[in-house]
Amino acid sequence: MGKKIIVLIVLVFFALENISSQEKLLNKANEKYKSYSFSPAIDIYTKVLEKGYVSADLLSKLANSYYFNAEYKKASEVYKKLVQEYGDEVTAGQFFRYAQTLRTLGEYDLSNEILKRFNDITSDGENATYTKDKASALENIKKNNNKFKVLKFDYNTIYNEFAPSFYDKGLIFSSDRDTGNLAKYRHTWNSRDFLDLYKVNADSISINNTIKLDNNINTRYHESTSVVTKDGKTMYFTRNNYKEGKTVKDDEGVIRLKIFQASKVDGIWTDIKELPFNSNNYSVAHPALSYDEKTLYFASDMPGTYGSSDIFRSTINDDGTYGKPENLGNNINTDSRETFPFVSREDVLYFSSDGHLGLGGLDIFATKIVNKDFLGSVVNIGSPVNSNMDDFTFIFNSENREGYFASNRKNGLGEDDIYAVVEKEPLELGCYQEIRGTVRDKISNEILVGATIRIIDENNEEISSTIMSSNGVYKITLDCNQGNFVRAVVDGYVPSEKYLSKSTGDSQVIDFYLERERVTAGFGDDLAKLLQLSTIYFDLNKYDIRPDAEIEIQKVIVAMEKFSSLKIKVNSHTDSRGKNAYNLWLSQKRAQSTVDYMISKGIEANRLQGEGYGETRLINKCEDGVKCTIKEHQLNRRSEFIIIE
Repeated sequence: MGKKIIVLIVLVFFALENISSQEKLLNKANEKYKSYSFSPAIDIYTKVLEKGYVSADLLSKLANSYYFNAEYKKASEVYKKLVQEYGDEVTAGQFFRYAQTLRTLGEYDLSNEILKRFNDITSDGENATYTKDKASALENIKKNNNKFKVLKFDYNTIYNEFAPSFYDKGLIFSSDRDTGNLAKYRHTWNSRDFLDLYKVNADSISINNTIKLDNNINTRYHESTSVVTKDGKTMYFTRNNYKEGKTVKDDEGVIRLKIFQASKVDGIWTDIKELPFNSNNYSVAHPALSYDEKTLYFASDMPGTYGSSDIFRSTINDDGTYGKPENLGNNINTDSRETFPFVSREDVLYFSSDGHLGLGGLDIFATKIVNKDFLGSVVNIGSPVNSNMDDFTFIFNSENREGYFASNRKNGLGEDDIYAVVEKEPLELGCYQEIRGTVRDKISNEILVGATIRIIDENNEEISSTIMSSNGVYKITLDCNQGNFVRAVVDGYVPSEKYLSKSTGDSQVIDFYLERERVTAGFGDDLAKLLQLSTIYFDLNKYDIRPDAEIEIQKVIVAMEKFSSLKIKVNSHTDSRGKNAYNLWLSQKRAQSTVDYMISKGIEANRLQGEGYGETRLINKCEDGVKCTIKEHQLNRRSEFIIIE
């Protein structure tokens, strides 16, 4: 019969290996998790299982197939069977996924029991579970205590001073010092009138050297929080919403805040215009610039906000237009207030929040911006900068390690006062680790162009992704303060992943070799390789089928049942140890016993052939007289299932 090309479905062998002792527990399933097609693998595995052939390896792979196909109920059933029947062989990774499926199904009590078993077999109990409680969070705050020295600011008054920003070797700040407004300003967005912007040289020795900005900037209404470009030509600042000399209120009677842009011409601030994403219905306030001045950060309660106010960013285009505002996400923003952003030269975002756990009121937090993402740890910068009162509008010069912030803490001159800070030692920010590598076909070693690399955290949430570049290399950064899964995904291939535990942040190379979901096979191909069969072993000087070999042979049987026109030849080989004639006889007996076994299980005899080759087809150097290891000799003791039709 002529050669026929058939399509074989590759079994999924997707098990977690070498799970680190630092691996933590998945807490819940990601409902948005994108499933992959594992149904062909499931079909073959379940048929093997139905025939009564079961092993820990088979159950693990079947459960993983269900898991990655988002069939969590079926996955939990198979994991349960795995745990009950092969409890001593279950790895930390298998307990890990089992607990996750149970949480997805709402079976929290049982999930917690499995989690305990997971914790019991990890060596580091302290890091095996993750509890975001107040006690541990307060301990983390202490790590950044005393990183700064707080100094007095000589230009405070009995009124309010806050919102310092760097300008022309000095500062611009906001104050109500000469407006007569003694009301307590709470820094909400229905802020009160009569705050104006002032400037002072940093080396001034007299409070009288503070100068009020001109009337193009300051009005009879409220101005605060400003940032000026490094060339001194453009200012962004916050102002009450007003038009033609009158305040504008929203439907609820609130005077919202807006960000305005001003240009400096011949020493005068002019050409004042509001930004395009301002609104009469929500506030946009507290501008800050990235160090390259290509991104504007601000606070707003616009639609899409998680809480009372969130931090957003907008791209500043080369033509002076602005990109659509983008929420920085729920790693930064909470259901409370996040406000007063500032970005340092080192791409550290500082902001104030009463949603992240702090010492009281608004606290100042910091996080490292990595590849324009905000996925790393958010850290409280600690005392004495933070207190049990409101602490906010933090700015920092990375060159001289000095900065300023405002606070309404006790013993100040006014309600809000500005304080200077000097960095004593760097903050302990998030840990960031670069991962790079390639993604290849497991059999051909071909680079898989277009491969997607995903970072999955321990809550099974996808936190970042990248596409492998055209040169066949991917690079991606992750938060190494926690465990992460690095997963490679390509259409038509079974996904593969590696778990990385908490680390010191050293870069790491991870190369992936993916199995195809569907493989085109033809005459002469080895079915054992296509199905990624485990080695079929025989006892020394014996040729009867061992129980562990039955599992692998059953996979071949299922494939032959699925494709009725498939015919194969079983080629058996030995290593070079022993006499040639004996090895030839032994390999022939093993080939024939394999064929006889398959016939006994229902495969027609005319679809099978068997031949032993002894030691005549060694695949390595281990011939007679060559010293080799046991593992090297083992490579030659193999059986092949060659497609002959």
